[in-house]
Amino acid sequence: MAGEAALPPGAGPREQVRFYLLDHETVVGKAIDIALLALNLVFVGLFVAETYSVSAATATVLARLDVVIALVFLVEYLLRLYGAENRLAEATDPYTVVDLLAILPALLVFVLPAGVVVDLAFLRALRVVRVLRFYRFTRDAKFFFGTISEEALRGTKLLTMVFVLLFVSAGLFYSAEVDANPAVNNFGDAFYYTVVTLTTVGFGDVTPVTRAGRWVTVAAILAAVILVPRQASRILKEWTTDKIDVTCPQCGLQYHDPDASHCKSCGHVIYHEYDSRERE
Repeated sequence: MAGEAALPPGAGPREQVRFYLLDHETVVGKAIDIALLALNLVFVGLFVAETYSVSAATATVLARLDVVIALVFLVEYLLRLYGAENRLAEATDPYTVVDLLAILPALLVFVLPAGVVVDLAFLRALRVVRVLRFYRFTRDAKFFFGTISEEALRGTKLLTMVFVLLFVSAGLFYSAEVDANPAVNNFGDAFYYTVVTLTTVGFGDVTPVTRAGRWVTVAAILAAVILVPRQASRILKEWTTDKIDVTCPQCGLQYHDPDASHCKSCGHVIYHEYDSRERE
């Protein structure tokens, strides 16, 4: 296909692994993207499903599926380290750290008794981190279905932020309250409380009864007040400005006039694409 990314000739195993994990254009790269996205949705869904009352047989199936997907993500994690140009930088990258934290609770079944893992509240809360993996899919504007505009990417990041904020807050609130609060029996109850609280409706039918639940509520409200308006204001600024998002390679100044050929701060030559018809 014309314009499709191609693996450099003579690329070794590491280069091939790195290429296909980052690629969004080839058939293999798209298949990997779609598979990881689908598995991530299931991985998050399993956390939610396991908070509801199910039969012992169903619970066993869910637990095994959870471990299987965690093993797949462990392979992905190791492949990313293997294929990285700088493995230390990759290992300390926030996205990679989140990937590791997301799979640790499921993998601990191999080193700890199952009952211990279930009883440790902090491990149950740590499983909420798996939803942060969705941020990896908004890292750049290229997706398996094509490239989106910078404005659309910012909008996607905002929606992802809201979803992650609600999910993480609900998951942490559930982990803190489920053993002590009769009004919180599953993730749905916690999610209902989180939405009602963060939208300032506050019906009062579900309230925190533990100290941890209260602190989760306070943290969620502060995060919503600080993070969401900040991201929304950046999107609004992006949509209302007539500047072009181009960064000067000399001084780093962002946003220039559509027909600018030099940086207005340092005078360095800048280059960006624009439609010549706009100048007629």
